Amino acid sequence: MSGLLQDLFPLVWSGMITGCLYALGALGLVMIFKCSKVVNFSHGNVAGFAAFLIYGFSSGVLPELSWGAAVLLTILAVIAIAFLTYAIVSPLVFESDLTATIATLGIGLIAQGATLLTFGADIVSLDLPVPRFSTAVLGLRITGYDLTVLAVAVVTIGALFFVIDFTKLGIAFRAISENPFAAEVCGLNLRSVHLFAWIVAAILGVVGALLIVPTTFLSVTTVAAFMLQAFAAAVIGGFASLPGALVGGILVGVLMNLFTFYVSPEYSSTFLLGLILLALNIFPNGILARVEGFRV
Repeated sequence: MSGLLQDLFPLVWSGMITGCLYALGALGLVMIFKCSKVVNFSHGNVAGFAAFLIYGFSSGVLPELSWGAAVLLTILAVIAIAFLTYAIVSPLVFESDLTATIATLGIGLIAQGATLLTFGADIVSLDLPVPRFSTAVLGLRITGYDLTVLAVAVVTIGALFFVIDFTKLGIAFRAISENPFAAEVCGLNLRSVHLFAWIVAAILGVVGALLIVPTTFLSVTTVAAFMLQAFAAAVIGGFASLPGALVGGILVGVLMNLFTFYVSPEYSSTFLLGLILLALNIFPNGILARVEGFRV
C-alpha cells in the first residue's frame, strides 16, 4: 500500500502539469466554439506547424534566429494563419456550423502537408530554454520544467480570463457567446469577435504545443495527438465552458497518467475514447454544468 501511494502522488503531480497544457489546448477549442459554434479540427495541425517553425528558426533549418525572435516570428505567422483561416471559414459560419467544421478538417490537412513539405517526416528534438534543476518537496520531485509550465499556464490563463471578464472585447465575446442575434442587434461586430477568438485560440495552441514537445519528440503527429487529449478535455468541460476546459484538462492529464502507469500505455487512445464517451453520457453539458430543476 505504501508503495502504491509512493507512486501515486508523483503520477498525480506530473498529470496535473501535463493537464495544464491540455487545458491550454482545450481553451483554444472552446473559445472558437463558444462564439461561432465551430469545432476547429485544424487546431492541432496548425499548432504543430508552428512548433516546427520554431524548431526551424532556432536550429538553422530555416534562416537562424535567436529563440525569442523565433517565437515572436512564429506567433506573427500563426496570427496570419488565423486571419487566413477565418477568411476562408467565415462565409460558411453564417451558413452552416457543420460545413464550417468540415472546412477546418481540410485546413488542418493543408497545415499538415505544409509541415511535411517544409520539414519532412523526420522526428526531431526541440529543447526549451528552461532552468535545468530539480528539488524534492514532500517526496515529490519538482523540476524547472514543471515550474515553467505552471508559471506559463497560470499567466496565460489568468491573462485570458482577465481580458474576457474586464475588457470591452471580452464583454463582446461573452455577449455573442450567449446570444449572437441580440448582440448583433445591439451593434456588435460578430466577425471581429470571431476573429479575436480564432487568434487567441491559435496562440494558446502554440503555447501548449511548445511546452508539451520537450516531454517527447517533435513529429508531424506529436502535436495532433496532444490536441486529441485537449479535445477530450474540452468535451469533459462541456465544450462551452472556459472554466470547464481548465478542469477537464487537469482531469484528463491525471487520469491518462494513472492509466498509462498502472494499466498499459498501448491502450491509452482506447481509454481516452472511453473517457469521452463516459463524459458525454454522465455530463452531457460538461462536468461543471449545474443540474437545474423546474416547477410544474
